[in-house]
Amino acid sequence: MIVPMSTSARGAVVLMAALCAGQAAVAQGRAPVPPPKSWANASGGEMPKLGAVEWLQRMHAASRQRSYAGTFVVSAAVGNLSSARIWHVCEGDLQMERIEALSGPPRSTFRRNDQVMTFLPEAKIVKSEKRENLELFPNLLGSPDSSIDDFYNARVLGKDRVAGFDADVVQLEPSDGLRFGYRVWSERRTGLVVKLQTIDNENRVIEQSAFSELQLDAPVKAHALAQMMSSTAGYRIEKSELERTTASKEGWSLKTPIAGFRPISCYRRPMGDGPQGHTMQWTFSDGLASVSLFVEPYDAQRQPREVVLALGATYTLTRRLTGKDGDWWLTAVGEVPPQTLDAFARSLVHTH
Repeated sequence: MIVPMSTSARGAVVLMAALCAGQAAVAQGRAPVPPPKSWANASGGEMPKLGAVEWLQRMHAASRQRSYAGTFVVSAAVGNLSSARIWHVCEGDLQMERIEALSGPPRSTFRRNDQVMTFLPEAKIVKSEKRENLELFPNLLGSPDSSIDDFYNARVLGKDRVAGFDADVVQLEPSDGLRFGYRVWSERRTGLVVKLQTIDNENRVIEQSAFSELQLDAPVKAHALAQMMSSTAGYRIEKSELERTTASKEGWSLKTPIAGFRPISCYRRPMGDGPQGHTMQWTFSDGLASVSLFVEPYDAQRQPREVVLALGATYTLTRRLTGKDGDWWLTAVGEVPPQTLDAFARSLVHTH
């Protein structure tokens, strides 16, 4: 059974999200907007009018061109709070970072491009996996015909200061109720994301992530992070075995597409050492928000009830699916409103 992450674990994801999203701009298939030395260089000192995609590409470019270190804090409207220290370095095509949880159970996460290793010192376990599509913000995972501009509008709100840096504030407003909005603070000179708020359809902040301290162009060395990442003596390494597949091959499809959301990956993984079967993970994105559908054989003892859970901006829906050839258990997870997960659940069908 798939369970939602703890607030502390989600904090680490948001850290990667806000800081390490540069690689996805390349997948977009068009050159990112180069960050100007300062918006003050623009005509009349005014910020240029950019669409949602252009703003996001500027942020991507910033994440690829800078090394930095800082303390990042994630808070939810219900009071959950987590913080972590992050070190990020770019050397050519190499992207590396280290994220050290400062709240909750001790945890260190290292990433070298798509390779992610999470050290759990209390259990003496290292979890190793590849993530081709990291849960990133901004998360430009689409193709050159991305429909981000069809579902989000960018509106400049003004200027502010975060962690001692001047920042431009932009609101990304959704055009329907299937996705949340975002308010983004990007460092004025580089475009680096320094603060992010997720906004619901009543314009309430349901989750916020921000630097409390930041050092741009920090002396972070990739080889030093690589040495720490490889220091696994005394730990048991657990590798996540993912097999690339397709939903149709696994016998699943959507009766009706969910507006703006396109499939970006599908994997299957074993459920254990025995004959329990496997779990399929089918992931969709509208270019910003993402939804993952985890499907596995139904087990009444392990999956007793259907629920909808919220943790900050992340919702989790579980549901039993009944078919002619058996029952299945669906866990839908995404930074989207619960009605979006319900739409996916209602549309998902087993075809064979």
